[in-house]
Amino acid sequence: MLRHRTAFALFAAALAVSACGIKRVSRVDPNSVTDLSGGWNDTDSRLVANELIGQSLSANWTRDWAAANAGQSPTIIVGEFRNRTMEHIAVGTFVRDLERAYITSGAVRVVASAAERDEVRGERVDQQTNASAETRARMAREQGARFMLQGDVQAIEDSEGREKIVFYQIDATMIDLETNAKVWVGQHKIKKYIQRRRLTP
Repeated sequence: MLRHRTAFALFAAALAVSACGIKRVSRVDPNSVTDLSGGWNDTDSRLVANELIGQSLSANWTRDWAAANAGQSPTIIVGEFRNRTMEHIAVGTFVRDLERAYITSGAVRVVASAAERDEVRGERVDQQTNASAETRARMAREQGARFMLQGDVQAIEDSEGREKIVFYQIDATMIDLETNAKVWVGQHKIKKYIQRRRLTP
């Protein structure tokens, strides 16, 4: 009898522990603003990308290029954005947000990154042997970029007790690939105030 009671008590304890570990999961709108930790998140990535693209497209370099090239849109490539903060930032997602904002604007043409071009070139080479002449992609027909967008993300933190301020500064530069001239420099800042909850006994 004692053995059965002990086994039942252990089983009940195991159930209680597992119940404490159950998570509640619900789906939310991907475009909704959600700040849990106060750190860089998907909302920051999307909003900063849209702001920087808006700044760059309203600058003189796009109009100068169109005026000198019979109204044609400039071709750009989004290069490296360096994470100079102490936290993990999904820079790849941020770069995709930048590309999406540029393409959606319709004001510029965006070409593939170096890694993407390697895969596409491999497929193009394969087609020369295995695809019909009517459907294969032709060689040496790539669209070259004339401008490259580069930048970095920096952060400063200041905290005291249960309060913390996180300041992000995102700098971006558009460079003429032929002359190395910086044709546009943009910047966007985010400042977050974070207050930790007081622990209750």
